[in-house]
Amino acid sequence: MKQTATLTHDSSSQPAAAHSMLAAMLIIGVTDNAVPLMAEQIGLGQFYLLRTFVALPFLWIMARAGLGGLAPRRFAAVLLRAVLVAVSMVFYFSAVALMPIAQALAGLFTSPILIVIISVIFLRMRIGWLRVAAVLCGFAGVLLVLQLNPGDFNWLLLLPVAGGLFYALGSMATGLYCQGESTVSMLFFYLLVQGVLGAMLLLGLEIWPQPVPQGTDGFVTRGWVWPLWEMSHLILLQGCAAVGGVFLITKAYQLGEASFVAVFEYAVIIIGPGVAWAYWGQALNSWQIFGIGLIIAAGATIALRSR
Repeated sequence: MKQTATLTHDSSSQPAAAHSMLAAMLIIGVTDNAVPLMAEQIGLGQFYLLRTFVALPFLWIMARAGLGGLAPRRFAAVLLRAVLVAVSMVFYFSAVALMPIAQALAGLFTSPILIVIISVIFLRMRIGWLRVAAVLCGFAGVLLVLQLNPGDFNWLLLLPVAGGLFYALGSMATGLYCQGESTVSMLFFYLLVQGVLGAMLLLGLEIWPQPVPQGTDGFVTRGWVWPLWEMSHLILLQGCAAVGGVFLITKAYQLGEASFVAVFEYAVIIIGPGVAWAYWGQALNSWQIFGIGLIIAAGATIALRSR
């Protein structure tokens, strides 16, 4: 997750920050394309719970290596952030399983735009015409990528936007309430909440079973599935990505200036759909490509103007 930079960074560390962020986006862009493969056989609750079980040992090793403690300074603040981010990922991973990854990422990356809107409405932040234009440009890009059709509206298209909303709230909670917290601690609580949400979803489906369509359409309503051997390598991949990706993102924000580093985060909107095109054959039309360009331009403008 994004970390707010509070120190003046040496310009010589900026390339390292950019490389760290690009490496994180490469990991996320590649591994998130494995979610549809997993969604064909297991459910969201099981995916969330197993992802936590795989990732937690890595966090314990990181804590023992002195990369940060597991105990937070402000329990309530870190827990609030963890809940918001974990809920955002419920919507995002559901979207990745049910629609092309380009649409899922477009919805998730409404978060910088929503942060500006929420800050203006609730925090009384003043913004100039350039950021207003960026917000409008970004929303236009999202509409183009999602391919919203008023005559044939599908509520599933709002899944990634809901993920973007909770991601924005989680990012704001990080900046407002979690300054000085250990990255390992915040990731630890996020994974714990993720595991609890997965267990709650599995329990709910056990008590109130729902129809389970075949393939990826059954991802959200599918309960616990055995055996798991065919999925074990993908589960391990997702657990490692959960730790490695977030660690590299945090390292990037520690090394570089936040407004500079945030621009490179948009590389995932290119990498994710690029891998999906190469592996799944998920081609984008010209309007969707143009929409991705608008989202990147809007997000980069907001990040740079936020300096």
